[in-house]
Amino acid sequence: MNGAELVILSKYVLGFGLVTMAAYQFAVFFKRHFKFPLITGLILLGILAGNSLLGFVPDAAIERLEFITDLSLAIIAFSAGAELHLNEMRSRLRSIRKMTVAQLVITFLVSTWAVYAVSDSINFLRAFSPQSRLAVAILFGTVFVARSPSSAVAIINEMRARGPFTKTVLGVTVLIDVLVIVLFSLGFAYARAVIHNVPTDAEFFLLLIAGIGLSVIVGLLAGLLIRELMRIHLPGWLKKTFLLLLAYGIYALSHYLEDFTGHIFHNSLELEPLLAAITASFYVVNYTPFRQDFEEYIEDILPVILVLFFTLTGASLSMQTLLSVLGLAVMFFLLRLTGLIAGNLTGVFWAKDPRRYYVVGWMPYVTQAGVAVGLAALVGSTFPDWGKQFETVVIAMIVLNQLIGPPLFKFALEFVHEAHKKPQISKEDRGKTACIFSYDSVSVTLAKSLRRRGWKVCIVTSQKDIKVDDIPVYHVDEYSPLFLKNLHLDHVNVFALLHPDDRVNYRILEWLYENKGPKNVIAMARSAKYIEAMEKLGAKTVEPMTALVNMLEHMVRSPQGVDILFGAEGETDTVDVEVKNPDMVGLFIRDLKLPHDVIVLSLKRRNNAVFTHGYTRLRKGDILTIVGTPASLDEVIRKLEGE
Repeated sequence: MNGAELVILSKYVLGFGLVTMAAYQFAVFFKRHFKFPLITGLILLGILAGNSLLGFVPDAAIERLEFITDLSLAIIAFSAGAELHLNEMRSRLRSIRKMTVAQLVITFLVSTWAVYAVSDSINFLRAFSPQSRLAVAILFGTVFVARSPSSAVAIINEMRARGPFTKTVLGVTVLIDVLVIVLFSLGFAYARAVIHNVPTDAEFFLLLIAGIGLSVIVGLLAGLLIRELMRIHLPGWLKKTFLLLLAYGIYALSHYLEDFTGHIFHNSLELEPLLAAITASFYVVNYTPFRQDFEEYIEDILPVILVLFFTLTGASLSMQTLLSVLGLAVMFFLLRLTGLIAGNLTGVFWAKDPRRYYVVGWMPYVTQAGVAVGLAALVGSTFPDWGKQFETVVIAMIVLNQLIGPPLFKFALEFVHEAHKKPQISKEDRGKTACIFSYDSVSVTLAKSLRRRGWKVCIVTSQKDIKVDDIPVYHVDEYSPLFLKNLHLDHVNVFALLHPDDRVNYRILEWLYENKGPKNVIAMARSAKYIEAMEKLGAKTVEPMTALVNMLEHMVRSPQGVDILFGAEGETDTVDVEVKNPDMVGLFIRDLKLPHDVIVLSLKRRNNAVFTHGYTRLRKGDILTIVGTPASLDEVIRKLEGE
């Protein structure tokens, strides 16, 4: 690339970047105010900015920006493979396996046959030979099979869904998106051979099989590189940059290998980059200790990549073509639903799942997104004569799936009683009351913090004329039984004794022990004498200097953990959660796929504390104390409790 071409490319990149930022803002606006799917908004705004309407992104720019499509598809494949967690599928593996086979085979066969049956009435296929129409029908059938793991995960999290139906849906969705890459590789190679009049002889099939095998090998090598990258201590932004370069490198290797072998054989040896990328991420999340780090980096990269990809995809489409194929897209949408329903009926019967799954079992699989759009984009760029019409039909169908799929999925979760809309974290604090003995800055700050989390809080102090916003303050002349008995504290769950005098705290503790029975009491103590005496009465003691030293030590040894614990990464909470989900029993703590803003503080097993580390196996009934942001804690609670 010479200097002039580099300048042109820079202008196109800059211009497209501005278009993308505007498209994202508009798409977010439509999503917030009109409940429009973000993907749909990006595609439609991309069409608006494209050469067929406003011309902000000319055709020449789209050709130069093809590397964005390659990079995006590889990252999307990384994301799809990262969702395939073998350990978490084991309890429903039988149903997942049978439903996957049924959905894949039935949907593909029904869709392919139906598209081929009507292909002679489709304008851009009418002049094709029967064999070529069959090849295109196979491509349509393959794209119809594709699902959307990211959309499924988002809806499951939104509905706080858990249970066997949810587990099966997620497993099938992810597994099908992996298998559809292999199926598409075969169908795509066959379509290119038939449409380009390349002989499908023994050499063709040998090279096809060799290409798939090579793709798996390249994927494993890429996975090894990612493993070593995760092992090295480097800044996060540098690791993300390496992942982007590796993703694009897989596509660059594919293009080079295709050109190189095309001069040697009648057919070229084609590396399937999507299969290689999905193999790499599958290896990393299942066979290395770096699953969480890898997934966090991909989650950080993916939103930007999707905005670029869907906007560019929309810009490459023509509004005129979209309007001309809209009727065909609606017909194919209904055809795909028919295939999904047939596949679901077969899968439920074969797996012997509950009868209610017959009614709603197909609904979670309607939504499509990144992988399906990516496959359509490959067809569009490879077959310029008719591929853009193919791509436009598929994307119009995906828009319909995006609009109709999520409500159907939510209805299905409600129907099988696996949706839990109310946050479980709030239940932990509902009805909790605390009483703080002492009035100072620490006491007031603690009271306000608990109040924000929904606790009922009061302060007891011997100081007069004290007022705290929205927090009851009770005055006692002195901390003696005579005055304490008039406080009526039977409803209080937790007492915090924070008076600076150990003798006062111990006096209050004695009164509580004798008059209120066993209670949750946290007491401040500075001398060993009072610490021992308070602990004999069942209080949890805090020695200020020791607590400060321990906190500083942890800040030195684990700054990120302390940031989470003390809320530096946002509002945090601490909860106890019991391991009930059979899918989690037997897993190592390191394999829990905890969000980055959640840490495990302790584990209690049969009322005994267990020192935990990454290789501590969970058992049913274990009580984990975890700290993190409310949304992430809610996710972990649903994962561990299960059903």
